[in-house]
Amino acid sequence: MIPYFRITSFPLGPVHIQVWGLMVATGMIAAIALGCRESKKRGLDPDAFFDFASWIMAFALIGARLFHAFAYAPAIYLANPIRLLYVWEGGMSSVGGFLGAVFGAWLFIRRRKVSFKAYSDVACYALPLGYGIGRIGCFLIHDHPGTLSHSLLAVNYPNGSRLDHGLLLSIVGFTMFGAFWLINRQKGKGISAEKGFLPLFMISYGVIRFILDFYRATDVPGSDIRYAGLTPAQYATAAMAIAGVVLLMKYRRSAKATMPVPPSSPK
Repeated sequence: MIPYFRITSFPLGPVHIQVWGLMVATGMIAAIALGCRESKKRGLDPDAFFDFASWIMAFALIGARLFHAFAYAPAIYLANPIRLLYVWEGGMSSVGGFLGAVFGAWLFIRRRKVSFKAYSDVACYALPLGYGIGRIGCFLIHDHPGTLSHSLLAVNYPNGSRLDHGLLLSIVGFTMFGAFWLINRQKGKGISAEKGFLPLFMISYGVIRFILDFYRATDVPGSDIRYAGLTPAQYATAAMAIAGVVLLMKYRRSAKATMPVPPSSPK
């Protein structure tokens, strides 16, 4: 069992650094740096990827805030919309961040006329690394307690040992990145001219997150709201996984259509 400790901030000269924000920023920087490196290896423009990633990160933050506000606490924010700007109070949704990132990517592609498939593939290869790092911040402040548990991964909270979804989702992120790294090392074109990391991320994260949300706490203050027994993230990730399957099938059909036809043997 993991001992309970909580680190929300630390002083750096005259200012206090918020640990959650620091880890999220570190994850973003790591993912963008990895994506720029991978873009160069694939013959893409690293500067274009940097612009692409910066654009989608901005929209991801907006989407994360809006999804949290109107899916998890609509009464609070509808009563006082100005609180949407109070980001220091916390309140972000990774699922909303992904939805915002997709919208931002669509806008960027329309403006710059670059390959969505190529650049989104690189982005989704690097995304799990940044996600794993960012979720460490959630673990350090313990803002996503889970159900009571005596698992080896449980944290000894003051009100009983519980799963901690910051820790679990960080492990998910690093595990996904490890799997993607192995796929990326394979020779050949794989699913398509890229590696198909966009649909693979949508399916794997969608399924895992849908299952894990059944183990989120319901007996502590601030527990996630449920609609018909499911969290908002579960509805969104179920749709994400289904869309990922459809996209993966499309990638496979596209890959087969572009495969060279072997020459027929002479009769």
